[in-house]
Amino acid sequence: MVNALNFSRHTMTSTEFKSSLRNSSPPESIKGLLLALWHDAKGDWHSAHKIAQDFETHDGSWVHAYLHRKEEDDSNARYWYSRARKKFPKVSLETEWDEIATYLLENS
Repeated sequence: MVNALNFSRHTMTSTEFKSSLRNSSPPESIKGLLLALWHDAKGDWHSAHKIAQDFETHDGSWVHAYLHRKEEDDSNARYWYSRARKKFPKVSLETEWDEIATYLLENS
């Protein structure tokens, strides 16, 4: 099992994280589930999913659920939301992505 918040101790802000999406590669300080979200935002669902699968935590299940919801696999997403102890969201994918990123950044 991998530590869900496996990245350097420098706390990146949400604004810095979103700004990093302008680059062709992620900053070296972004690791773990934040890296999965980074790849997802860049359109690389498969890399994001591969990373998320390695996290057997509630946070990892949340990212995993979000990714399956994004691919419109609601039954699989519901399974992962239950593992994350979260209800299936009614907010947009963009809003949920922001919520997850903010949570992970603030709980490093």
